[in-house]
Amino acid sequence: MCSHWVLLAFCCLGQLCADQSLKPQIAAPQLASNNPTLTTVALEKPFCMFDSSLHPNKSYIIYLYTMKESASAISSLVTDNSSKPLDSTFQQTSGGQLGPYKAALFNVPNCASPPKLADVGDVNKVSDVLKQYLFRVGDDGTCLYDPNFLAVCNPPLAPDTTYRFKYVLLDSTEGIMKDQTLWSDPIKTRKVKLPLKIDTWPGRRSGDMIVITSILSVLVFLLLAGFLASVSSAVMGSEGSSAETRSVSQTTQQSEPRPQLSSE
Repeated sequence: MCSHWVLLAFCCLGQLCADQSLKPQIAAPQLASNNPTLTTVALEKPFCMFDSSLHPNKSYIIYLYTMKESASAISSLVTDNSSKPLDSTFQQTSGGQLGPYKAALFNVPNCASPPKLADVGDVNKVSDVLKQYLFRVGDDGTCLYDPNFLAVCNPPLAPDTTYRFKYVLLDSTEGIMKDQTLWSDPIKTRKVKLPLKIDTWPGRRSGDMIVITSILSVLVFLLLAGFLASVSSAVMGSEGSSAETRSVSQTTQQSEPRPQLSSE
């Protein structure tokens, strides 16, 4: 009996550790190409992360917090002493430099019926599937400058900057945090490439680009050659016609009888 309880305790401890190790993940490249971008990061929504913390007849919501990697560990807390989540904004934290800010809120993803990833190949369903499965941080370029915007602002991230992200489960009725993930691994936005550093050497282009460029070059050459040939033919034809006209005129003049002088 004792061994049974020990085993049960280890199982519970293992489950607790597994829950504590959960953290936001960057979206798979199959679902979000070119991720991260200069100013956005696409994350997977927390499917099935908080199932053990959900209770019937309760209403929950997910908060997403963002902070720069350079922010201090002391300022990484997302709740106050009463377990209420912070409402820090992008402006108040200098874009996450001084601590985490609330970047988004959305409903708890339905673990029982997640989106079918096979539908990503269907052009009529792909947009809805990605919207259910992913969230793009930094996707709102206007909220900072709209004085009438009252929702959670999700402004663009800074290029070439490392960020961390955290999901928080909030009890909507009590207004307190019920669970949270760890901070994500560092995720860095892309760096702006200077025009002089953009690689335009043909040898480093893809094979398809080289073939397309070659075909276009040949077509342009053929069109130019055809145009020059047509112009040359037209000029030569015009010169031949003029010469023929002059020859006919001279022949006509020579064949006309000259007037005879009368002898007195």
